[in-house]
Amino acid sequence: MSPRRLVRVEVDGGARWGELRDGEVHDLRDGPFGDPAGRRGAPLGELSRLRLLAPAAPSKIVCVARNYAAHAAEHAVEVPATPLLFLKPPSAVIGPGDAIVLPPESERVEHEAELALVIGRRCRRIDEAAAWSAVLGVTCANDVSARDLQRAEKLWTRGKGFDTFCPLGPVVVAGLAAEAIADLEVACTVNGELRQRGRTSEMVFSAAALVSFASQFMTLVPGDVLLTGTPAGVGPLTPGDEVIVEIEGVGSLTNPVRAEVG
Repeated sequence: MSPRRLVRVEVDGGARWGELRDGEVHDLRDGPFGDPAGRRGAPLGELSRLRLLAPAAPSKIVCVARNYAAHAAEHAVEVPATPLLFLKPPSAVIGPGDAIVLPPESERVEHEAELALVIGRRCRRIDEAAAWSAVLGVTCANDVSARDLQRAEKLWTRGKGFDTFCPLGPVVVAGLAAEAIADLEVACTVNGELRQRGRTSEMVFSAAALVSFASQFMTLVPGDVLLTGTPAGVGPLTPGDEVIVEIEGVGSLTNPVRAEVG
C-alpha cells in the first residue's frame, strides 16, 4: 500500500479528518485509527479552500531531549545512555499558519525542528521490533522552547509548555515502513535563513526504540504524539519572524511569530 497523506481540517466549525488526493480532501468517515485506517468518503473540498488544523489532537505529547549528538554538543551536555523524555501539554498544540506567541516571562524563545510520530493504536510495554506497527504516521513539529526558563529551572515543564509551543503539521504521512523515515533531512529556516539541517539517521535512538521505551511506563493511545529530538542549530525567535520546519518527503510547516498582547 502506498503512503497516505492525512489531514485535519475545519468544517462547519468543527474538526474533520480527511485524506489528501490531488489537492482535494476526502472525508475519512471513521477517522484514521480504524482497521483499515479510515474509509475514504465524499470530498470535503479543495485543500486551498479549507483551513488546515494540527493533524493530531493528542492526549499527551512525549518529547525526547538530546537525541542528536550535535545538538547535545552545542549545549555542552552529554548524550544520555537511555532516552531522556519530557512532556508537553496538549494546550501547546497549534496548526499550520497559526502564530507562535512569545510569552512575556521569557527573553529567549528558540525553535527546534523535529520529526514527530503520531500513534495509531493503543500500546503498553511494546517491544522495539513491534513498535513501528503502533505508529500511524509522521508529521513535522517545532518543539518551541523558552530556553532561559528551561536552563534556570530543574524541571522543563514551564520552558517547554507555553500555549503555542508545539506547532504540528501540515499532514500526517501514514503507511510508511520504518526504513522510509530512517534517513530524512530535517531543516528549519527563519525568514529564509537556514538555521538547522540534519538527518534522522543521526538520531541516537531510533523512532521504534523511542516508542518502545515510552510505552514501558505509560500507555500510548491513538493520536498521541512523540517528538524525536532536534538537530543542531537551534536559535532565537523574535516577533515578526516566519519559521519553517521542513522534513524531506513529509512536508513543510510554516508559522509566524508574534509577541503576546494584553
